[in-house]
Amino acid sequence: MNGIVIIDKPQEWTSNDVVSRLRRVFNTRRIGHGGTLDPMATGVLPVFVGRATRGVEFFEHAEKTYETVLRFGMTTDTEDTTGKVLTEQEVQMTEQQLNAILPRFRGEILQVPPMYSALKVNGQKLYDLARKGREVERQPRPITIHELELLSFDGQNARLRVRCSKGTYIRTLCKDIGEAAGCGGCMAELRRVQAGEYTLEGAVPLRQLLDISEAGEDVEHFLRPVDSMFASVPKMTLTEINARRVRNGNHFNCHAQPGRYRVYSPEGEFLALCQWEDGVMSTIKSFFEV
Repeated sequence: MNGIVIIDKPQEWTSNDVVSRLRRVFNTRRIGHGGTLDPMATGVLPVFVGRATRGVEFFEHAEKTYETVLRFGMTTDTEDTTGKVLTEQEVQMTEQQLNAILPRFRGEILQVPPMYSALKVNGQKLYDLARKGREVERQPRPITIHELELLSFDGQNARLRVRCSKGTYIRTLCKDIGEAAGCGGCMAELRRVQAGEYTLEGAVPLRQLLDISEAGEDVEHFLRPVDSMFASVPKMTLTEINARRVRNGNHFNCHAQPGRYRVYSPEGEFLALCQWEDGVMSTIKSFFEV
């Protein structure tokens, strides 16, 4: 089986837990996920099966959209409510004051990765060091917050919608906004509502998929075609000669606009993601069945 299944990940499962379980469901070792979600987080987790795993490297750079709850007045060592409480204080802030703070965190900003993360320093994962009580210096990294919208605020808890670039830590964003507000803050909830082309509306709850599989029913219909991840990329149907060139790993000349294309055989088979430049179409990554 080949394709992409969009899972609505439940709490307490790691992304790797989901992949390990689905390896048995789809009976394949070729499987991977498109962007880690912490155990606390829920929502959209694309899982790539079979030949679709060739697309994971492209999906890692896709924009993600989250809904999160920022709890003001509390800080923790993990930057979310699962951690050890470090400080607590009264919150005296209006919605108007909060809306005045948020513009500082829109656009291109620098973010210091949290200690409780899988990033490595000198070959060691930061969360392994954090669990030993050690803290090391982390360099700030550039990220982009494309959208930061306040959905609701009850005086202590703010529900936010965040559309961001790869590498953004929503926990750290919550912490930093709390610091800017002068009372501290941490993340209380996190739900990914979109990843690349995929949204919650098209996701299947993990438990539902497992129940269907355990009942012996077909699960292949949950797999989306590989080219669905490139839905925003222009499509081009090739001549038989040029399709053969793509299958043989060769480039070819054609008229097009500069940029990337999804290319298909005359029969409609998705062949490759290609790049057109200076009159030449060349393959970035092939996806056809060998």
